[in-house]
Amino acid sequence: MLPSFRGPCVSAGFRVFEVLLTYIAYLDEFGHIGPYISRNDRQHNDSPVFGLAGLVLPIEEVRSFGTWFYQRKCELLKFELDRSDAHPSVWEKKGSSLYTVRNVRKYRELRNFTNRLLNKIDALGGFVFYVGQGKHASPEDHDANALYRYILREAIKRIDQYCMDDCDPCGQFLLALDEHDQRSALVTQAAIAMYGADRRRSLVEPPFQLESHRYQTMQAADWIAGLTGRLGAYWKASEEYPENEIFATYFAARLHQCAVRSGIRD
Repeated sequence: MLPSFRGPCVSAGFRVFEVLLTYIAYLDEFGHIGPYISRNDRQHNDSPVFGLAGLVLPIEEVRSFGTWFYQRKCELLKFELDRSDAHPSVWEKKGSSLYTVRNVRKYRELRNFTNRLLNKIDALGGFVFYVGQGKHASPEDHDANALYRYILREAIKRIDQYCMDDCDPCGQFLLALDEHDQRSALVTQAAIAMYGADRRRSLVEPPFQLESHRYQTMQAADWIAGLTGRLGAYWKASEEYPENEIFATYFAARLHQCAVRSGIRD
């Protein structure tokens, strides 16, 4: 583990350092950032929720997890990889394409892998994290950029609370996000959260943005986000997304067990 210190204290003539637990949070978007009226609306029908989801790992476990995920990805999606010209290390399948009703119903391997993924994160001392918002504003009042900024600051707040209140000793974290065209605004919001009235002291630096196809950890976050997006649509609009019950049947209980300070608000 990379050591980080709160500062020295003196005990019986020795300099003793209180070691902080350091995490990296990998988060990707789920749902849709735009307005939502209903699934049957001709224009605003993408998703009733929007949020960020992914995984948080102790920094010393990141390399081993990336290797494990790469190996499992190659096993699970061998048929597609064999047909691709890209090297598996830079080939990705988006979580929204992987976690479809058809795939979950048809492929036991995907169901088994998903539970293995959640178990692996848990076994490494990490956790799943998601935070989202149900969308109820009219299209005229909906502000997509404001929604993203709110979700980002809420994610920082919750992970900061985990590091400060739930860790013994207290922790710190770095935040990695998938590439976004509002990078400048997002970094600004993170800086405000760190140094403004929010005082999120556990966040070491404003977020890094990563090209997901080059990072196994970010691909894992995208898969978790894809699953969470299906569950979120079902949780917030089950009458419009009844087919998504299959995700709740197979994965909701284990996801809840592995998640920390997570939820989707109305």
